[in-house]
Amino acid sequence: MQISDHVRHILAQYDGERPGVKANLARLLLHGRTGGSGKLVILPVDQGFEHGPARSFAPNPAGYDPHYVFELAVEAGLSALAAPLGLLAAGADRFAGAVPLILKANSANSLAGHADQAITGTVGDALELGCSAIGFTIYPGADSQYEMFEEVREAAAEARACGLAVVVWAYPRGGKLSKDGETALDVVAYSAHMAALLGAHIIKVKLPSAHIEQPEAKSAYAGMGIDFSVLSNRVAHVVKAAFDGRRIVVFSGGPAKDSQALYDEVRAIRAGGGHGSIVGRNSFQRPREDALAMLDTVIRLYLGETAGA
Repeated sequence: MQISDHVRHILAQYDGERPGVKANLARLLLHGRTGGSGKLVILPVDQGFEHGPARSFAPNPAGYDPHYVFELAVEAGLSALAAPLGLLAAGADRFAGAVPLILKANSANSLAGHADQAITGTVGDALELGCSAIGFTIYPGADSQYEMFEEVREAAAEARACGLAVVVWAYPRGGKLSKDGETALDVVAYSAHMAALLGAHIIKVKLPSAHIEQPEAKSAYAGMGIDFSVLSNRVAHVVKAAFDGRRIVVFSGGPAKDSQALYDEVRAIRAGGGHGSIVGRNSFQRPREDALAMLDTVIRLYLGETAGA
């Protein structure tokens, strides 16, 4: 596929970046049914590590098989598949070249007592698997946040030197944050900005609520004159926090929900200038045909092909 004007514009935002990194960003942006549109729809399957296999795959037992999620990403025409080392290694050979891969290189689990991530993959692993990008989670606000920032900075520098794009999952939690604060508008925007400052090429965040967590930020938000009760306005604010939209920002699909709620979120992401969705549990926890139908609608919404899009 030739590089479209949309993709050319996005790549131009990464001033001075290595050609190999831009080539891999282009590979992601040009693949699948959204290829060339400037939008990404990515399947993440790291939930088995994060939440456990039963919570992740029991609703649709086919998901226990790594080949199933590869097939789902390929058949749906998605932009990429993101997963930890073992899952990608179980299918990267058989599905070589069928879908771009993102190695999720750090992981947590639900058995731990505090918010932190262990390094579970390397740049070398990503290169051996033929990945286009390597990804890391950070927990802004957590007691371990500064060590995580240092780990990501070091690994991101190595990845860029090898031509890999860097994806950062920015998920605030811990520290002084309340539960509502984890998805507060000011905190999500702050976290997206930190991810950009750490060198992320693609930033993944949760959809923000209208709650403002930091007392010091409330006057600033009140003075903006923007109706942040509207989700698309909140999306636009988070995108602006990522270097005024110069970095790709995609939004989590979150826990499994009914299809209409998911479609409404996609409409808001598109209207707010977001670059797409990473849809995990809402994909692989559905039966295959239902998942394919849902992903088809998500893609058509991003392409503006669905009524009311």
